[in-house]
Amino acid sequence: MTIRVLICDQLPVIADGLRTLLDATPDIDVVGTTHNGMEAMVLVRTERPDVVVTDLELQTISGLDFIRRLAHEENAPEVVVFTASQSDKTVSDVLHAGAGCLLDKSASPRELVAAVQAAAAGQTLLAPSIAERLVSWFRAQPEPQEPVVCSEVTELTPREREVTRMVACGMSTEEVASQLIIGEATVRTHIYRVRTKLGVRDRAELVSLAYRTGLIRSGEEPADRQPLAPGALRAG
Repeated sequence: MTIRVLICDQLPVIADGLRTLLDATPDIDVVGTTHNGMEAMVLVRTERPDVVVTDLELQTISGLDFIRRLAHEENAPEVVVFTASQSDKTVSDVLHAGAGCLLDKSASPRELVAAVQAAAAGQTLLAPSIAERLVSWFRAQPEPQEPVVCSEVTELTPREREVTRMVACGMSTEEVASQLIIGEATVRTHIYRVRTKLGVRDRAELVSLAYRTGLIRSGEEPADRQPLAPGALRAG
């Protein structure tokens, strides 16, 4: 299958050089070049490239804005960013914008061809120096802690687990009752049984235990960021 490529770079000498290089590759066909971000959008819609090779410095709109706009196109092409910048902000902006391949302008012809082919296959390819920095950053992050095993938690019924998560995330008795379509008295009964089984005395202990045992999943809003209604942890 031939890979249709659009090249975007504000310097004609670079765009022409890339075209010569890529057109010499048997499975790649360059369908156009441009230095203008808005014109590039038109070419994407008319020429339907499989891959766009773009710098971040374009006229009318930046290469970053161009990539972001591509994400909203029907059958959007894959993107290879070919730029001189390797800053952490550039890497973050490019990856969040939707580009899957990122090379600096010191890349070899072979690396550029490989990036275009990888992008066409839906794969990710980063410059070695960028990949090394990302790996170093990842390794520097603290290892996620495994949930501790708590035999008391295993004794909770499915409904008690559900109520515990909701209360620990800051929901009031009234909100829990409304969400589960049960009476407030029933909610208070569940909370009383949970307190008894887990041996918790207050909200702080409940939130701590919920995190340590995995009752609150990553991404759920903790109770200390939401006001808890008075009496939410008191037995009725």
